[in-house]
Amino acid sequence: MKTEPEYGDQAFRRKGLLGQAPEMTYGGALSFLRRSYSRDLQGADVVVSGLPYDSAVTYRSGARLGPRAIRAASVQLAELKSFPFGFQPFEHLAVVDYGDCFLDPHHPETIISTIEAHISQILAAGASPLTFGGDHFVTYPILRAIAKQHGPVALLHFDAHCDTWDDDGTRFDHGSMFLRAKREGLIDVTHSVQVGIRTYNDSDHGFRILTAPWVHREGIKRTVEEIYERVGNQKLYLSFDIDCLDPAFAPGTGTPVVGGLSTAQALGIVRSLGQLNLVGMDVVEVAPAYDLSEVTALAAATLAHDYLCLLAEKKGAVRAPIGLL
Repeated sequence: MKTEPEYGDQAFRRKGLLGQAPEMTYGGALSFLRRSYSRDLQGADVVVSGLPYDSAVTYRSGARLGPRAIRAASVQLAELKSFPFGFQPFEHLAVVDYGDCFLDPHHPETIISTIEAHISQILAAGASPLTFGGDHFVTYPILRAIAKQHGPVALLHFDAHCDTWDDDGTRFDHGSMFLRAKREGLIDVTHSVQVGIRTYNDSDHGFRILTAPWVHREGIKRTVEEIYERVGNQKLYLSFDIDCLDPAFAPGTGTPVVGGLSTAQALGIVRSLGQLNLVGMDVVEVAPAYDLSEVTALAAATLAHDYLCLLAEKKGAVRAPIGLL
């Protein structure tokens, strides 16, 4: 009797962490980029996980469904060699999908400690976290875990909002947690950059702010140069709020603001960050109920995919000789 071929549903059938096998883009288990679902983190370079929490929003809720949408949107990115890199990242980079961190929304006092412990577990295994929100508040407990491992890190923050408005040290607010992170010494603002900002705050709190109009005027190349000059050799955490993109490119988010970056601009910047000392990334604020034809989730999945390609380069993958921009 003919047996079923050894491909399809690689999220639970793959043997080992490396490599890619054929999948039906329209079927099968929806892990991120079809990576193996596992809670065994041994040998993993990167651990993907979701934080389905959105009770810190100030406008539209729904980002708790973001991790599921980003995974579903990643299917085509797992088919071919990565563009524009020209390699298959998973020949070099061992990535597992942990699934979602279990959070109890009925006991909000547990949220921060649960997320911090979750990320600490990933770091203790020697892996780097790639995390999907959820609203942007989830980055605060992530940074608490990151700082315990690495000390204060530089933050590269893509967003429409500065997220440094007044914070009382206890509130659950996706618009103030980076001021709290600064006050607690989790981030080194002297080496940190905010990109795409187009809301007003009376203070920059020490961040280098590259507003959306500045990026439009100065272009991708100058933006990347500013980031490298500011960050230098510091360990860098990358946090990408999908509302950094203009609502034309990312309507599926809770607090959209017009005048933002295009998907092409954001990808051009992220694809140029491979020489920085990256220690983790999150993509947050994808709210699929407001999305159109998955364009927001597709942008989020592609940004996360391209981040993994940067890490694959560090592991030995060789980029094809074609232009990035």
